[in-house]
Amino acid sequence: MSQPGPRIVREQRTIRAMTRLYCRDHHRISDGLCEDCENLLGYALRRLGTCPFQEAKPVCNLCEVHCYSRSMRLRVQDVMRYSGPRMLLRHPLLSLWHMLDKLRPVPRLDWKTAGLKDKGGDSG
Repeated sequence: MSQPGPRIVREQRTIRAMTRLYCRDHHRISDGLCEDCENLLGYALRRLGTCPFQEAKPVCNLCEVHCYSRSMRLRVQDVMRYSGPRMLLRHPLLSLWHMLDKLRPVPRLDWKTAGLKDKGGDSG
């Protein structure tokens, strides 16, 4: 497997920071992550690794491909809703990059050449 590009590495850093912040404040874990948050983070990192857009990746809420299962998508949304505003103070550069990423053009996926059946994506 090839090394992820700088955009995916930054996304990985962002989701790690958000998950740590959420877990620390909600599950009272001072160092590391609880098992549930560790599983969620692992899932999110695997999804980033298989993103069909890779370096052209849009922010997830603007993407036409929903690669998270419904239950995991809801959990990640909880983490992001809580951690997002707090990231401005804790991780200002990651927050700035994320805001700039929202301005990026959203790429379209050719569903036939990507080998995907439909836009559902809830398989995983």
